[in-house]
Amino acid sequence: MKKIFAFACILMLPLSYTAAEGYQVNSQSAKQAGMGHVGAALKLGAESMHFNPAGLAFMNNSIDLSAGVSAVISSGDFKNGNYKHKIDNDPSTPLYFYAGFKVYDFLAAGISVTNPYGSAMNWGKNWEGSHLIQDISLKSFSIQPTVAFKIGDRLSVGGGLMVMFGDFSLSRALISSNDIAMLAQLRPELTPIADKYKGITPIAATLSGDAGLKLGYNLGAMFDLNDKITIGVSYRSKVKMEVEEGTAALNYANETELKAIFSTIPPLDRGTFEASLPLPSNVNVGVSYKPTDKLLLSGEVQFVGWGAYKALNVQFSQEVLEGYSINAEKNYKNSRIYRIGGQYATTDRLDLRLGFYFDETPVKDEFLNPETPSMNKLGMSAGLSFRPLSRLSVDFAMAYTTGFGRDGSYTDVSPITGDPRRFPGHYKIRAFTPTIGLSYSF
Repeated sequence: MKKIFAFACILMLPLSYTAAEGYQVNSQSAKQAGMGHVGAALKLGAESMHFNPAGLAFMNNSIDLSAGVSAVISSGDFKNGNYKHKIDNDPSTPLYFYAGFKVYDFLAAGISVTNPYGSAMNWGKNWEGSHLIQDISLKSFSIQPTVAFKIGDRLSVGGGLMVMFGDFSLSRALISSNDIAMLAQLRPELTPIADKYKGITPIAATLSGDAGLKLGYNLGAMFDLNDKITIGVSYRSKVKMEVEEGTAALNYANETELKAIFSTIPPLDRGTFEASLPLPSNVNVGVSYKPTDKLLLSGEVQFVGWGAYKALNVQFSQEVLEGYSINAEKNYKNSRIYRIGGQYATTDRLDLRLGFYFDETPVKDEFLNPETPSMNKLGMSAGLSFRPLSRLSVDFAMAYTTGFGRDGSYTDVSPITGDPRRFPGHYKIRAFTPTIGLSYSF
């Protein structure tokens, strides 16, 4: 039974770090957020470091600076029969900063800081799915020095080194109110205790850890077919993130009373664990078309390598817990994101933008869980840039993302009986993402 407790508590930890398409943050530019986040075939100055580093070589100015922040305001619903529940999320705030420098006519370099991965979700402490998730917070950072070269007037190539790090925290019920109710059926003398904790999580665990520095790379190429059409391709490598000393803290509604009943709970808060898992690779292939000096159109396909996530692995380092190591099969599938966007220069000072995207889920029905409810999503965005000075741009975008409601289930192990238990339901999620940025060139 001790091993079942440990398995139930730790099973979802690394999964939360790469749970679904919602984990990959697409808010690295206020300008491009307004165009559905296209950029693989666009010459974006310093911001090309993220979208396609080859575009950096086409900088028109000696120095190009850009910075901004988004507010991801998400909400969601869960339904199973007559039971309904809503997410209570605080906004998350991914940010970005780019600095690009024109070294020679054929050479440019720069550095960027972005939040390419992360999420936040709060289902509450006492909902029916608390044994899978109560709340989660993920943050990641990527520092990327980049160089780009022009080969002739039409072709450019570029590359960057991604230095990545991050942290997380996750809370979930180790023993839920439903678990105590089930135990009371086996031990009738515990019926008063089950009634006392009806709708209240008796024992929860908070799991946290830091992922050390890991390296990846970003490569790209861009080619002008003619004065109106440009094609581009970029590749961001898979990065294997590792938590070397994760820790756990146990939280009791009534420690003395509950410890006497559940005396076999393992001392998770006395040990540490290590875990590893891949962050997926990304390939973006795009084309842009500029029919007039005022109008710019672009479309692209983003291939996300979620298929690299085959299994979840957790290894305990302490002798007392080393028997609880886990290898759980996941078998995610690769997915795609389809994007299209447009920009129109209404005046010399004002640009307007519009974009759409469709994001496929990589998660199979049997792995659908409330930690990051994964489903196909449709996104719509609009934005503008206003230049009060010729070299200063104030950028704003608003994106709305809605998920196509999805039925699914997740199966884990009951800590009371040791039998598989299935958590089915219908999920629906949506998010507003306003983004504001400033850019300045010298």
